[in-house]
Amino acid sequence: MAAISLSKVEETAPALVSLYKSAGVSLTKHGLDGQRAAVYLVVDYSGSMKPYYEDGTVQALADRVLGLSAHFDDDGTVPVIFFSTDVDAVTDISLADHRGRIDRIVAGLGHMGRTSYHLAMDEVIDHYLDSGSQDPALVVFQTDGGPINKVAAERYLCKAAKLPLFWQFIGFGDRSSKQFDFLRRLDDLAVPDRRVVDNAGFFHAGADPRTVSDGELYDRVVGEFPKWLVAARAQGIVRP
Repeated sequence: MAAISLSKVEETAPALVSLYKSAGVSLTKHGLDGQRAAVYLVVDYSGSMKPYYEDGTVQALADRVLGLSAHFDDDGTVPVIFFSTDVDAVTDISLADHRGRIDRIVAGLGHMGRTSYHLAMDEVIDHYLDSGSQDPALVVFQTDGGPINKVAAERYLCKAAKLPLFWQFIGFGDRSSKQFDFLRRLDDLAVPDRRVVDNAGFFHAGADPRTVSDGELYDRVVGEFPKWLVAARAQGIVRP
């Protein structure tokens, strides 16, 4: 059973009903019915991301994540971290106030910097530990390029493998770009030599992520989550 009912979504966020239904289909397909999880959204605020904010692509991703989180978590809210050179904002998006929310947040932010993953990863880890949650977490981490400090990003991912956090990276941009070679390598880091479990996935959403269907996006976001849950439970990282 979903954490938030269809009728509640119809009441609080009618524009997200179709997303909620599509997410439910993907979760059923991947054996995740009734699974509870905290959901985080991390979004790239580097300078090259400007067109994706202006054309509504980031808002569309936020709406899709909300539609998914309603099945996993019953508070109707997703913590969202904006990052560039540093962490630019730690706030939230909610079913009840999702329309135009990304634009309102960005209006209060400053200069769009460079791309640095590890500080945003640290923020997610701190937020999760401070929350006292007993559920695993699915972190949707969006970026349009590799980080300026690859060593730090890799180190944080390996350390975080001991925590009940699964990182699903999503790339925006040219599929042929070498910018995403690092994320592909991060996705394939050795287990158990480098990390106790495989705690990350990556998929490329292309230059116009809005053309990726809701069903495909949800399938890609949750596709590796069940396998990680099994491995993490076997290692005692996630409670049975």
